[in-house]
Amino acid sequence: MHHLSFAPSPALLLFRSSPPSHPWRQLLSFPFTKSGVATRCLASPSSSIGRSNELEEVAREEFKGRVQEDVGRIRLDLWLAREIPYISRGQVQSSIQRGLARVNSQPVSKVSHVVRSGDHIECKFVKIFVTEAVPENIPLDIIYEDKYLIVLNKPAHMVVHPAPGHPSGTLVNALLHHCGLPAVRYPCTSLSNTLIMQGEDNKQDVEEDFDDDEFPVTSDRLSNHSIRPGIVHRLDKGTSGLLVVAKDDYTHMQLCDQFKARRVQRSYISLTCGTPPTAVGRVQVPIGRDPKDRKKMAAIQNIARGKTARFAASRFRILETLAGGGCALVEWKLETGRTHQIRVHAKYIGYPLLGDELYGGTAGTALSRLLPSLQSVNHGPVRKLTEGLQRPCLHALTLGYKHPRTGQDQTFSCPPPADFEGTWIGLRSFGWSKTN
Repeated sequence: MHHLSFAPSPALLLFRSSPPSHPWRQLLSFPFTKSGVATRCLASPSSSIGRSNELEEVAREEFKGRVQEDVGRIRLDLWLAREIPYISRGQVQSSIQRGLARVNSQPVSKVSHVVRSGDHIECKFVKIFVTEAVPENIPLDIIYEDKYLIVLNKPAHMVVHPAPGHPSGTLVNALLHHCGLPAVRYPCTSLSNTLIMQGEDNKQDVEEDFDDDEFPVTSDRLSNHSIRPGIVHRLDKGTSGLLVVAKDDYTHMQLCDQFKARRVQRSYISLTCGTPPTAVGRVQVPIGRDPKDRKKMAAIQNIARGKTARFAASRFRILETLAGGGCALVEWKLETGRTHQIRVHAKYIGYPLLGDELYGGTAGTALSRLLPSLQSVNHGPVRKLTEGLQRPCLHALTLGYKHPRTGQDQTFSCPPPADFEGTWIGLRSFGWSKTN
């Protein structure tokens, strides 16, 4: 563990208006400087959509072959794309990244892996669907908007992209309506429920991007104008908080570059089961697909056993100790952006997020940390608090970037929603202390 600084970079700070005494103002790791106040923008609800979204299976393939003697050295993805011309290179790359390729019986997850003459190649290709996203008049909580981009507060339980099992009611559906855009059709893999898109709780509650939880959608995803407006980064279905969305290709590309270079400033807050022993710390352990449950991610300490695991590092800071140490309000900042990174790292250090059933933050775990430090008269109210949670207590609190068009630094903050705040305030009532 290392002590870390959470000082802010100079920026214009735009924030949701709240009472001066609101506790969140005192907890943020940088001061508020009121250069502007974003307003709440809600689209009015509409009647149900007149037609349902369609899912159409396009392809499914399994391949076995041998690299020809005259090939020499070549990238795995390039060789497979050449050998199977009716499957796109993007589909090939997605399959490789998901650990579905083997070279000489050894799993390979890097698309740039070099194969040689005589190598035996096996690959299972993900099933492709075409899904239709139609505009839906769904309320959007817009923090900031101009003609180039939108910053919004995603509610918990909202899926970002349409996917098998979630064809409507997503953020993309809402954005299409808000921006006055027509319905769009685009491909998504059959693994998108579990590897790319978000799905049902516990079974398919996986971030939209398999490799990088918060990593941007690369510009080639938008090259065919198949998804508009352009989602730049994502949040889990159960995670609330700030997202930035691009309205044009140039803005999308520039924001993607900032995410790739880790120049975007983001912080998250969570409630944890128990209180970590150090007030400030760093978690560094690779994250990969859970070998026992492919619908989950896991901390993989032994890289030799988890060849698809990738480097991941998170910094945390305890803001408050709650209910005699049975819970803590914790701020997180990411050095990388792997799928479910905060949730996996919180579990790894032994303090899973409250309400995170997928990663150990069950009501039973929470009560085992809370009840021993409380008087018996408080056990009933605490049980009610913890058992009523419907999602992980994780919220994207701040978001900062350089505006691609104006060059201005913009930083936004949005307090957590009522379910998170109610749980936090409720646990505070059983005693709390601020961490210096």
